[in-house]
Amino acid sequence: MFRFEHTIYLNLLMLLPVLILLYWFYNRWKARVARAFGERQVIARLMPDISPARSHIKFILAMLTLAGVLLALANPQVGSKIEKAQRKGVDLVIALDVSNSMLAQDIQPSRIERARQSIARLIDELENDRIGLIVFAGKAYTQLPITTDYSAAKMMLGTVRPDMIPVQGTAIGQAIDIAMASFKDEKSGKAIIIITDGENHDEEAVEKAAEAAKAGIKIYTIGMGLAEGAPIPIYKDGGVVGFKKDNSGTTVITRLDETMLTKIADAGNGIYVRANNTQASLRKVFDDINKMEKTTFDTVNFSDYEDRFQYFIGLAILLMVLDFLLNDRRSKWADKISLFHHTKKSRK
Repeated sequence: MFRFEHTIYLNLLMLLPVLILLYWFYNRWKARVARAFGERQVIARLMPDISPARSHIKFILAMLTLAGVLLALANPQVGSKIEKAQRKGVDLVIALDVSNSMLAQDIQPSRIERARQSIARLIDELENDRIGLIVFAGKAYTQLPITTDYSAAKMMLGTVRPDMIPVQGTAIGQAIDIAMASFKDEKSGKAIIIITDGENHDEEAVEKAAEAAKAGIKIYTIGMGLAEGAPIPIYKDGGVVGFKKDNSGTTVITRLDETMLTKIADAGNGIYVRANNTQASLRKVFDDINKMEKTTFDTVNFSDYEDRFQYFIGLAILLMVLDFLLNDRRSKWADKISLFHHTKKSRK
């Protein structure tokens, strides 16, 4: 199995396209300034030792060096030892709403961010339980199959964002269907936690929850949002530029549908809680899950990992040496080396 030990450094890779864009603008500015002094051919003759191609190569080497250093800091690791063990726990699938209404900020910093924080806190409290992750909006998809790899669960949680499913809506029934199919055949305790604001719900959600209850699966619902609701922000370039409006130009207010979420939880023999700006309400769900009957099951994990950062460090050093040896100016001795160079014989 492959993983990164420090995934936070991978976020810095986003600097690369920014630096590439800045370099492109810089070269355009330099070319515009050069044109003010005369034609390109004339300037090239006045500065015969300057090589634009070498400058581009040096920049590419610098970018690759930076990428190598960041990957080394993230410390890629490969699982080197497999360990079989018996664990006692429950199977838990979290279904997270990623529709646009989850961007509302009635719960700080936003509904979706608070939901991610709650899931991360739940993962931290798990010991021998297995966990899976489903995301849904107008459709539902499996983001992470049931696993005991909590590091992978947190990594996949970090990739969740509201625009990952283009079809808008709240397909809770479909999410329950996929969650039910995700569970293993073992007779372990099974639970589904649905985290949503409940808007635009489908009518079959309550029926699907009842089916899950008959199969021995508990359904818990966590409502994200406050009773008064909030507008749905529109983001551009990382900032809020406005709020979603309907066809008449009125700002849309997204409100929590507690009635439906309560019905789903009741049909699924679980409980409903409403999230707020504290974590106290979520504790009820966590405590109830801990009371579920835990079953012993076999599991296979990688118990040891080997670091692979040294390869990226070596690559970065090699690229730095190449960058150091490569000059922006044309090398006169290199120009003398030409496999196809020939001199014209003078005619007598």
